[in-house]
Amino acid sequence: MKLTKLLATGAVALGLATGAWAQDKTKVGFVYVGPVGDGGWTYEHDKGRQAVEKEFGDKVETVFVESVPEGPDAERVMTQMALDGADLIFTTSFGYMDPTINVAKKFPDVKFEHATGYKTAPNVSVYSARFYEGRAVQGHIAGKMTESNIVGYIGSYPIPEVVRGINSAFIHARKANPDVQFKIVWAYTWFDPAKEADAAKVLIEQGADVILQHTDSTAPQAAAQDAGNVITFGQASDMSEYKPKPRVSSIIDNWAPYYIARTQAVMDGTWESTSTWDGIREGMVEIGEITDAVPADVKEEAVALMNSIANGEYHPFTGPLKKQDGSDWLAEGETADDGTLAGMNFYVEGLEGEIPQ
Repeated sequence: MKLTKLLATGAVALGLATGAWAQDKTKVGFVYVGPVGDGGWTYEHDKGRQAVEKEFGDKVETVFVESVPEGPDAERVMTQMALDGADLIFTTSFGYMDPTINVAKKFPDVKFEHATGYKTAPNVSVYSARFYEGRAVQGHIAGKMTESNIVGYIGSYPIPEVVRGINSAFIHARKANPDVQFKIVWAYTWFDPAKEADAAKVLIEQGADVILQHTDSTAPQAAAQDAGNVITFGQASDMSEYKPKPRVSSIIDNWAPYYIARTQAVMDGTWESTSTWDGIREGMVEIGEITDAVPADVKEEAVALMNSIANGEYHPFTGPLKKQDGSDWLAEGETADDGTLAGMNFYVEGLEGEIPQ
């Protein structure tokens, strides 16, 4: 009887210890707009999640839900994560902004991190990367390498982040080649391989021999490969399976250091609501290998441009620049402020077409 009681007491003690150990784990959730195997945006965010697991081992538990539509369903997924005990939740697409704010109000003890948005709260931070810095480098290569003088651009949604990228790429393509024209097709999706492939094919039919994309799958790369003499750039991830051509370089989003730092802050009790917007200098934006399909002199110029952005010598939005309607925007040597860039809703001079409303 005494032995039985002793064993029972020991089992209870072990159970309590195990429970306490489990509670010591920091639970980190990730809400993804696409599948983790998209080869682009979500793939890189999930690499960041895996880096958190590698960094902290048994001290963390990570969970994720992929292919969550932007809208009411996102709010449901975030709510369930919070109810399931998440201490920190990363919501990784612009359209999750309002759902993140709504759910954060209901769970004031849970920390939220929203990617690419601008609304904060005491328990909501925002973070994004200066993708437009990478677009400047891509634009230079595109302007130098196009033979048709037509560059195609697949836009996802007409939000400031995407408009910034189009403007930056165009400005630097025009600097490299004053005869360049941009043709823009809006796919109205972040990830839909069929739509992205169709958009690429339309642009190629219209004479584009360079395709840039702000969508997440590798479908435009495949379409360019099928077409033959068309070059592309990896979006969000290296998309290295398509190099050395059509994919001649890429923008790579490196989220791992940020995710590790913010998880550590929750563990330490030092987490605060912040706004982070980092670029090439900080390593959040990386330029993937520029392949030998790019002429040596063009590659050298692109690397020099990347380095000048990284060391702060050059800002991709430096005047003189006018808006599409011909009105003055930036004077000679003047650079764009972050507020204007964050809300950018206009094309620069020379771009054709209107931004959809």
